[in-house]
Amino acid sequence: MLKKIPFKDFAVALYIVAAIVMLIIPMPALLLDILLAFDFALSMTIMFGCMFAPEVLDMNFFPTMLLFTTVFRIGLNASSTRLILRQGYAGNVIQTFGNFVGGGDLIVGIIVFIILIIVQFLVINKGSERVSEVTARFTLDAMPGKQMAIDADLNTGAITDEEARKRREKIQEESTFFGSMDGATKYVKGDAVAGLIITLINFGGGIAMGVTSQGLSAGDALQKYGMLTIGDGLVSSMPSLMISLATGMLVTKVSKDSDIGDILVSQLFSIPKVLYMVGVALIVLGLTPLPSLIFIPFGAMFLAAGRSIEKKVKTKEVEKEVTTEETAAEEIRRPENVTQLLQVDQIELEFGYGIIPLADANQGGDLLDRVVLIRRQIALELGCVVPTIRLRDNIQLNPNQYVIKIKGVPVSDGEILFDHYMAMNPGYVEEEITGIPTFEPSFHLPAIWITESQRERAESYGYTVVDPPSIIATHLTEVIRRHLDELLTRQDVQNLINNIKDANDTLVSELVPKLLGVGEIQKVLQNLLREGISIRDLVTIFETLADYATTTHDTDVLTEYVRQSLKRAISTKYFPKGEKNLVVTLDPKVEQEIMASVKTTEQTTYINYDPEKTRKLMDSIEEQVKTLEDMGKNPIIITSPIVRMYFKRLSRDYFPDLIVISYSEIDSDVELQSVGMVTVN
Repeated sequence: MLKKIPFKDFAVALYIVAAIVMLIIPMPALLLDILLAFDFALSMTIMFGCMFAPEVLDMNFFPTMLLFTTVFRIGLNASSTRLILRQGYAGNVIQTFGNFVGGGDLIVGIIVFIILIIVQFLVINKGSERVSEVTARFTLDAMPGKQMAIDADLNTGAITDEEARKRREKIQEESTFFGSMDGATKYVKGDAVAGLIITLINFGGGIAMGVTSQGLSAGDALQKYGMLTIGDGLVSSMPSLMISLATGMLVTKVSKDSDIGDILVSQLFSIPKVLYMVGVALIVLGLTPLPSLIFIPFGAMFLAAGRSIEKKVKTKEVEKEVTTEETAAEEIRRPENVTQLLQVDQIELEFGYGIIPLADANQGGDLLDRVVLIRRQIALELGCVVPTIRLRDNIQLNPNQYVIKIKGVPVSDGEILFDHYMAMNPGYVEEEITGIPTFEPSFHLPAIWITESQRERAESYGYTVVDPPSIIATHLTEVIRRHLDELLTRQDVQNLINNIKDANDTLVSELVPKLLGVGEIQKVLQNLLREGISIRDLVTIFETLADYATTTHDTDVLTEYVRQSLKRAISTKYFPKGEKNLVVTLDPKVEQEIMASVKTTEQTTYINYDPEKTRKLMDSIEEQVKTLEDMGKNPIIITSPIVRMYFKRLSRDYFPDLIVISYSEIDSDVELQSVGMVTVN
């Protein structure tokens, strides 16, 4: 069964078909009058629709309307031309326009027609075309910046995902609309040109037909067909002029808060001083030989209007003050919404007012963009989605100070000099430079603050020079890395599971929740992140958990099995291929003592290691770590698989950055060289 065609679709189709039919089939004069009146009404509707549209995109179908109206008007021109040349009469509308507008005088009609054409060509069409070109270019150029602003607002929590999607769609619609308008203005210009050419053809052809076919004298033919041609030209030009005016209003519309009437009145007649000056000027002109009965009353009207508006302005100011006081009092009386105060942001970056320019895109700051890159970098590096990073200024901080909070608690801070650069000596600079001593906040390395003029010289000497936004971004990245395990929630784990479920449905169905719950998987992933191991390869991690969860639910033991499955990734992270990697080993005797001190209960496993031996063990670790660091190497200690997690647990509080790897986590093609051994003497 055929689907019923909606009436609106049928009407639009009929409109286009009528335009095509008029180009081919002769049209009766009465029907032509009706269609000309309809064209007038439609053009006026489009003009007022563009004038009072609250926003440009409310008329996003306007380019297509321009095409339709242009084709329809050309069809009308063809029909009127056919009637003028064949019958010497084209209906009452054209006849009346020619006689009324021109006052029965051919010369006056021609002059009025020429004025309309000049206004349409040189003023409205040319201006609209230029504005459309510029707007289209600037809209397209601004798209990347707008997209980055949306991403920044999304990542700072200023907007939701739904709001971000709507904004992106609006940007896309704007670029498409203004790109279309850039070409659609050519329709308006072409329509005016076609109308002028058709008028000239009617004028010449009508005179020729009157002299040759109707036996009229040249003067009579000129008068008769001249008035008809002028009437036809005016009837065609008026709708075309309204469409041109609608195009100009649409491409120059800049406000979406109210309609054009409110805007014009409020912007032109809202300043009493302006009205006073105009009123006085008009009265002064009325005292000259100019008509005083016209200028003086106008001046008095402007003075009265200025006085009236001044009273309204004062009344609004008083009302505003009263409203402000009432609002403040109402806020005091209103019960506080304590629920909102209970929400804790996962990650916050608070900064003093001196750092605001770094976060303000309008002042050239790119800190928001860097926050977006931080989330992307950590997702690629560690396979975990970082929660939204909230940026806010805090007047209680020092102007150049910033504080990084995790779950509302400050965990690190720093201070920068806004107009300086931080220079760090990597150990091989050719010549030292002077500056303000400081410490790099991420790794607490010695550094100096230098000015812009010293930057190039410092880089030439071999210093590593960093700008303030990079300092804050690096510090924030390191803090997030160190606390990423705390930020991984059960909901985050569920999202990760959902992310791979479609492609690995069998694996996920076997593991969750039959073998392990989401909370147990969370603990394993947190253990990995705590030591900087990427969880991006979730399939391998889940495969390993599914293999061993049948024998144990101890998340620490399961973590060790997962680490062994990820040995290729661990080896690549810590041991570059083609190099002899320097490490420190753990004394087998110490390993046996640690394993002997492990106590297991029904709830947990703990280490009951002798405190004196623990102190000596830490002293030995410190000595060996310093040896590796002096060689410029990462502090890596190799242990047997069974003791790795217990040794790491013992040393974590003393050496949080110490890398502890078991032999089972090292790829077979990695070449190691031991430069020391951790032992207890």
